[in-house]
Amino acid sequence: MDKYNARTTIKNTTLWDTFFVKNKEGKNRLSYRAKRWILIIAIHLTFFLSFAIDIQVLEGTLNGSRFLGFHLIDVFSTMEVYLASYHLSINMIIGAVTILIVYLLVSGRTYCAWVCPYGLLSEIAEKFHNTLVNKKIIKSREFNHNVRYVFWAIFLILSFTSGYLVFETINVVGILSRFIAYGWSIALVWVLAILAVETFYSRRAWCRYICPIGTTYGMIGPISATRIEWNDSCDHCMVCHDVCFENQVLDLTKAKHAKENEEKGITHKYISGADCTLCGRCVDVCHEDALAFNFRLKDLV
Repeated sequence: MDKYNARTTIKNTTLWDTFFVKNKEGKNRLSYRAKRWILIIAIHLTFFLSFAIDIQVLEGTLNGSRFLGFHLIDVFSTMEVYLASYHLSINMIIGAVTILIVYLLVSGRTYCAWVCPYGLLSEIAEKFHNTLVNKKIIKSREFNHNVRYVFWAIFLILSFTSGYLVFETINVVGILSRFIAYGWSIALVWVLAILAVETFYSRRAWCRYICPIGTTYGMIGPISATRIEWNDSCDHCMVCHDVCFENQVLDLTKAKHAKENEEKGITHKYISGADCTLCGRCVDVCHEDALAFNFRLKDLV
């Protein structure tokens, strides 16, 4: 992508082009999308090798794992276990607290963009979806994002009332993570079905409206240390809004806020919405460099 000489919107950019960004000198570098994909593949290749050849580096799956022998447990899974069994082992508590601290530092929903293997597949489905929409073969359907909190509550209530981890039977992230680590299962049909829904019906429906894992980490996001920072060099072209996974978080880039910011003397703002995944797509396409990653605690370091 050449963001300084072209508007790299979804419509005029191929999936391959999004893996590279030209700097002001015209030299290509890896985009944040490329870096994310590399990290996701590396994490799950390590899961696979730890089981396949017993290298014992990162054992287990995203629900629960051991990194060099140290326990790591997904926060939402921990909540489910406690509500279903009214008990947590010390290793689960340590693992969940460790993960919580990590995402307080790197921002909650980075899990969705930088760790989750289904997120990678969903990005590919999103490209197909947008292509079909642009060709007017299908319509793009949007829903209220707050419905995710309804699903979050329902799955926890089901764990509490049934004594089972009900969500895990349909959790596409867990199914895919187990497939990568341990091999094929018939449950992959469900993953393909969800991908089909996202391709032909609603863009990134699972991640945006259903997945309680992302919702849980999103609750951490607004108070986390790492955020995307906006500055007033923004010319409100809205290309960032066009490429964003959760473009409602970029409302501050709209021209309607320019006068208000100028009157209040606001030159910098953090994108603090819970839905921001810190995917970096907005940073990759901003030709004014008005968006950038920022570690809010850097002045204390």
